[in-house]
Amino acid sequence: MRLKQDDSNQQKSSQETFANAAAKPLILLFCLAIVFFFLLLWALNNLSQLVSSQTTVNEAVNWPDQSITIAIAEEPPQLNNSLSTDQSSGMILGHVMEGLLRFSDDGSIEAGIAERWEITSSTATFWIREEARWSDGSPILAKDFVFSWKTALLPETASEYAFLLYTIKNGRAVNEGILPENELGLSAPEPRKLIVKLERPVAYFDKLMTFPTYFPIQEKFYTQKSERFGADAKDLIYSGPFIIKTWVHGARLLLEKNPFYWDRDNIQLNQINIGYITQDASAKLNFFQDGKIALTDLTADNLDNAMKNRWSIKESQDGALFFLEFNHRASRLTSNLSFRKALQYTIDMDELVYQVTKLPGYLPGKSIFPVWLHGTNRLLREEYPAPEVELNSAIAKRHLKQAQRELGISVWPDLVLLTGDTPTANTQSEWLQGVLKNKLDLNIKIDKQIFKQRLAKMTSGEFDMVMAGWGPDYDDPLTFGDLFASWNLNNRGRYASREMDNAIEIAQSSTDPNDRVKAFNSIQQIIFDDAVILPMYERGLTYVIHPQLKNVKRRVLGASTDYTKAYVTSPP
Repeated sequence: MRLKQDDSNQQKSSQETFANAAAKPLILLFCLAIVFFFLLLWALNNLSQLVSSQTTVNEAVNWPDQSITIAIAEEPPQLNNSLSTDQSSGMILGHVMEGLLRFSDDGSIEAGIAERWEITSSTATFWIREEARWSDGSPILAKDFVFSWKTALLPETASEYAFLLYTIKNGRAVNEGILPENELGLSAPEPRKLIVKLERPVAYFDKLMTFPTYFPIQEKFYTQKSERFGADAKDLIYSGPFIIKTWVHGARLLLEKNPFYWDRDNIQLNQINIGYITQDASAKLNFFQDGKIALTDLTADNLDNAMKNRWSIKESQDGALFFLEFNHRASRLTSNLSFRKALQYTIDMDELVYQVTKLPGYLPGKSIFPVWLHGTNRLLREEYPAPEVELNSAIAKRHLKQAQRELGISVWPDLVLLTGDTPTANTQSEWLQGVLKNKLDLNIKIDKQIFKQRLAKMTSGEFDMVMAGWGPDYDDPLTFGDLFASWNLNNRGRYASREMDNAIEIAQSSTDPNDRVKAFNSIQQIIFDDAVILPMYERGLTYVIHPQLKNVKRRVLGASTDYTKAYVTSPP
């Protein structure tokens, strides 16, 4: 029996083995089919997203979706609001972040994350609205502003805009490492109440709140990201009307409406697709003509094309001043005043604007203070006109000879002019090179750099002269007036003057409007007398915009092009 039973089990085992062997290929085929099915779904999904993305990129406006496509000239170097200094970063930050206060449609200051505020000569108090949320849904609290402002002031952060926070009690001492951060005049006695002790009376403190350095930062998120904070879409947490959904570096960014933004019901656009990053004005005009972008600025080269197409051409001022900045470091020949005076008597800024640049809205540079800034009762430049030089080649050559004697040189070496690589910068730098060669026999070597590298070279002082520019940070003449303070890190040429610093101190600390405008006039005069810079032009904007895109703001302050309250109308 045992033998028969063993034989039976052996036979049964053999049958099972055969059956298992036959089933394995079927199981394998079934598993492969499942894998193939999911791979197919994944591929179709990604193909759908790609097609959708390409459709969005190539569509200037979409009325049903309330989406637009635009182009920008340069990619933001990074979006850490403690460190950003450039216009590209400011434009993006202006859409994805918000501070205690914001700009209204007419350009005035209104409530933002703070629902109300009070400012005295010694203290500023802000009450944060309960509905204010980060893009992850967590509340925005007073401590987020305390952390942000402290971070910007810490010496190790090396924020170039830390000086804007010197208005806070002990702000400068903390930034210079003299006092610890806990001595800073900031406190959050309640979760939604922020108290700021002021270093001195500040007539313009509320206007500072719209600037990115004053935006909040969530400490937990910042600590998690460490040095990556602001480097990519996933490395930011957002307080503004939009978030960055995707960021393909060097190619495009996609902004989407922030579902947690406190004022989301008044935001009509669902997407702002930055589909192109290029400085090529002709390419952008072609994109506009082909219906791929909704707005583009015009240059002298393509203005005629826009007129031939009978597009509606618009003009505005962007508030920026462009200037020839000298390197004042002692090792540079450009630190010599007689040399700078020679150039001041030579370069014709009217010729630059009207014969070289040839764009509507541009004005020749006359002063560190653009024409739109307000004084006490009138425009500042109406109350205190800018000093002007009468061009004179004979006087210029005498100054140049004097400079040679003072410097102890018989022949001028090549001088380095640092510029950007935009078409406008190319045209202007080559014109300047020709002027200085023809009129003063100076050899100028043009150092053309991409945006990010030009900023790096300006900061490290790798230039003799640089074609630089400055846009306003807040609505007060001091936004230009303190640019050449000895302590200002945006003073790339490192000009230093006790007289200048004293005038800036009065403009900073006085609450008397008359004393302040007199100080601004002193600053204007010092810059002229010392030829600290040579103002070149105030930039105007000439542009075309898709007829369905409405309520876009071209601002002197804040994001230069503001789409926050824009919307798309139905096709005609």
